[in-house]
Amino acid sequence: MTMSDQAVQRDMYRSNGYVHVSGLVPPEAAMAFLAQLKFVLIRRELDMDSLRPKVGHRVLRRPASEIYSHDYPPLSALHWGLTPYMATVAGEDLLPTYGYFRLYREGDVCLVHGDRPACEHSLSLTLAYSENAPWDLEVAQTPRAADVMRADPAFAADDPVVAISMAAGDGVMYRGIEHHHGRTSPNPNTWSAHVFCHWVARGGKHADQAFDGQMPPAQVQFY
Repeated sequence: MTMSDQAVQRDMYRSNGYVHVSGLVPPEAAMAFLAQLKFVLIRRELDMDSLRPKVGHRVLRRPASEIYSHDYPPLSALHWGLTPYMATVAGEDLLPTYGYFRLYREGDVCLVHGDRPACEHSLSLTLAYSENAPWDLEVAQTPRAADVMRADPAFAADDPVVAISMAAGDGVMYRGIEHHHGRTSPNPNTWSAHVFCHWVARGGKHADQAFDGQMPPAQVQFY
């Protein structure tokens, strides 16, 4: 990725509130991450079934398997490692809040919603599709700071939407609070694997959400 490409992404993000970041992670690295996670699950170091969201999860019509970064350190490492690049795209200094892995199944949808304050800047990263059939992320073009808790099956008729098709390793960065988003078309794959990461601006109005409200200590001593 050249400096010119980064400048284009930054300008698009600044003007539109979202940007497609093609090839953010090499597909091989995305698959390696997924293979490592499956190995951990097989060894029962993590129990995905116990981490399923409750049936009442507001943006899902049925439970999906999820793992949060605070339960799986390699996911935190991925999240934190992406921070400098995402800060370049955002055009401001960022601190991570929280992230999670989600495994969707065939026919799943994600209802139209806005995110909580910890998601000032958000990233949807596609790791893999079982049948390599892209499943678009839809993002509203008009920013709306209100009605964050909506969970609708479709966007409003007066709400122009862009559908962004992602290959494995592609990401979409978007302002998660302001630009409502979802996947309203059913997942065409037997399964698809995704990572979601969120940030806030250092010193911004949501800075108290950094590290999901649990700021690390200022110093760590070993001896």
